[in-house]
Amino acid sequence: VTPERAAQREREREMKAIILVGGFGTRLRPLTLSVPKPLVDFANKPMILHQIEALKRAGVDHVILAIAYQPGVMMSFLKEYEEKLGIKITCSEEKTPMGTAGPLAIARKLLDDGTGEPFFMLNADVICEYPLREALDYHRSHGGEATILVTKVDEPSKYGVVVFDESTGLVDRFVEKPKEFVGNKINAGIYVLSPSVLDKVQLRPTSIEKEVFPLVAQEDKLRAMVLEGYWMDVGQPKDYLQGLDLYLGGL
Repeated sequence: VTPERAAQREREREMKAIILVGGFGTRLRPLTLSVPKPLVDFANKPMILHQIEALKRAGVDHVILAIAYQPGVMMSFLKEYEEKLGIKITCSEEKTPMGTAGPLAIARKLLDDGTGEPFFMLNADVICEYPLREALDYHRSHGGEATILVTKVDEPSKYGVVVFDESTGLVDRFVEKPKEFVGNKINAGIYVLSPSVLDKVQLRPTSIEKEVFPLVAQEDKLRAMVLEGYWMDVGQPKDYLQGLDLYLGGL
């Protein structure tokens, strides 16, 4: 590769993120009867803006929204923030709900530009302190295919538990709503993925937790990083209120 081509590649290298915003927000009604869930106010700004600002701070240049509901409303609203924050925002529309991994297949050409640069993937409902730069550094240091952020909970039987080696971060398996105690760290809905993981995703409704990550774990290429501080999935009214309390406490 010539120095000129190397310089051009460096200019073309964009750090990207995909946020899953596909749902109808039925669990968060009545707040979502008038606006799409990601635009519901959370601590005086739209919920999704907390994530976009955190991604911008982590060096992300391009945010892709995987969306199935009211894409026009969402994009017209976010255009203003695209200019304010100096970040590119693109909509990747799902005609039918594609689960938690299918959106990756739809947005594949946007996410994989041939540079091999890892990208972030977030669930839109998640609120925390977003240690995204640390997660990216950790992902690059272990050289695997995927990094999953996990958070400690008091009642793991309500969630999908991630079983992993605490010293190396190497993920062994996932246990959905365990009847017996296998661990107290659950999937926090924030990932750093290398583009090669896209080869494991088919263009159909797919679960990243149940279908993609187990394949990566089998190859010893999936690591977990423990999320410090508060965390909450704010997709339901009581969790939304508790999330606000945690967020304000964090401030």
